[in-house]
Amino acid sequence: MFSPRSAEASFGRVAETKDPARVEPRPGRVLTDRLPRPRFDHLRRMTNGHGVWEHARYTTPRTAHGYCTDDNARALIVISRQPEPSPGLIPMAQVYLAFLEQAYLPDGGFHNRRKRDGTWQDEVGSDDSQGRALWALGSAANRGPTSAIRQAGLEWFVRSSEFDSPSPRSNAYAVLGAAEMVRAAPTHDAGWKTLERCAGRIPVLANGAGSPWPEKRLAYDNARIPEALLAAGAAIGDQFLLETGLRLLEWLVTNEVRAGHFSFTPVGGWAPGEPRPGFDQQPIEAAAMADACSRAFSLTADERWSDLVELAARSCLGHNDGAAVLYDAETGGCRDGLTPEGANLNQGAESTLSALATLQQAHRLAG
Repeated sequence: MFSPRSAEASFGRVAETKDPARVEPRPGRVLTDRLPRPRFDHLRRMTNGHGVWEHARYTTPRTAHGYCTDDNARALIVISRQPEPSPGLIPMAQVYLAFLEQAYLPDGGFHNRRKRDGTWQDEVGSDDSQGRALWALGSAANRGPTSAIRQAGLEWFVRSSEFDSPSPRSNAYAVLGAAEMVRAAPTHDAGWKTLERCAGRIPVLANGAGSPWPEKRLAYDNARIPEALLAAGAAIGDQFLLETGLRLLEWLVTNEVRAGHFSFTPVGGWAPGEPRPGFDQQPIEAAAMADACSRAFSLTADERWSDLVELAARSCLGHNDGAAVLYDAETGGCRDGLTPEGANLNQGAESTLSALATLQQAHRLAG
């Protein structure tokens, strides 16, 4: 399907695309300097020498719940892509990388669940945790804040690159890591082989009547699927993948914007014809949408995509179905979701990292 060797430098732009956001009304742009900058105080509070705690009771880590590879991978990605990270963030990146190294299994997989005493609770983690680990290692290889972290990310990605899963999202995460890896080491086989194998396992429907989405229901972290198709298409110069990724992202945006704001798919999922809004909505959807729209903007230069990145960031600040502020601009913590009664006041790792990632994208485009 792919010819990566002939496309090692083909990270170009798509010349023209369809209207990427058939949203009425088109969201108005807010000056990005009015958006708060990412702050890492709460992430520091949630991190110790083993990793980032998974859950919090309000702002206090719930240590009895331990750690997971999913969140430590997310944390490594966020720190790796922070421009000019402060010296205090570098030791945190080292902790998250060490967590992934310790989670590694001899056959190339990873544990996911870890108790607070450092022992593992599973024989092997979920497919999603495997894909996220690859994504984090590729990000560290390409963007890590030190040369040692970049080298370690590359080496551990190579060790883990035989990842094999039928899950669309798991493969999407692995594609995002492989796209980072081929930028970091374009002559290395591991990145290209992972990109080819995992992109080929993301289902794509023929263009025609009905929903183009490759699943019967939207589930979670939905925009990662079109983002991965865009990343793979850009890396190998495949116009079909690029157009398909943009088409899926257009469809997702059209179905997730109402009354000028994002109304994200709730934890129970959503299918066409079901009512909106749905609850609980979680910040992970804002982060996925911001990343996907940012990638679409980088490929098309269409500013409507950057408008949508900003709209995703504003969803964390109260521009949502409940008019509830989720992101705490003073500490950098983020509340765990939007319920029918307002915000879930707990500030766990996933939500906090999702809000930080969303704001990173908004400010990156402004810069």
